[in-house]
Amino acid sequence: MSQKEKINLKIIVGSTRQNRFSEQPARWLYEEAKKLPDAEVELLDLRDYALPFFNEPISPAMGQGDYTDETVARWAKKIAAADAYIAVTPEYNHGYSAVLKNAFDHLYHEWNNKPIGFLSYGSVGGARSVEQLRQIAIELQMAPIRNAIYIANFWSLLDTNGQAKPGSFTSLAENAEKLFSQLNWWAKALKTAREKK
Repeated sequence: MSQKEKINLKIIVGSTRQNRFSEQPARWLYEEAKKLPDAEVELLDLRDYALPFFNEPISPAMGQGDYTDETVARWAKKIAAADAYIAVTPEYNHGYSAVLKNAFDHLYHEWNNKPIGFLSYGSVGGARSVEQLRQIAIELQMAPIRNAIYIANFWSLLDTNGQAKPGSFTSLAENAEKLFSQLNWWAKALKTAREKK
């Protein structure tokens, strides 16, 4: 399969907190995604993109992708290159993290007409943060897919050093497979449609 035929999948680590849990399932998901024969996968850590709080004078929807901030421009380039996304999101106080929302808010056109899936954790598996992020994705003209991975009581997976115990994510493999399958279908369909424009 040629590089052009493969989908470009970005997995976004949606927390920057110290001692965060998010990078552990994100790395596991990244390793699982690398096994996909028809995907090129990259892990994007928001710690590597210290985006300022969004304060531009005009909405990104009204702009032409001209970003004066160097970090925003780097972020935009990565997001524009993707055909699909998976956001790894915590749930804080019944909602998503501020840094993840800020990362969405800085861009518009780069997100359009692409699918997004979610892996979440926290109370009720982070389901409330995912429901809210699906609404945001729709406003950004994305296609949020149904299948997701929810990790309830994630703290029970950790050892005394805060690291996931061996095999902690094994039970999530079937859910990951379903997520990848649905995301792949939408990514290919929407990539074909974008190329016809």
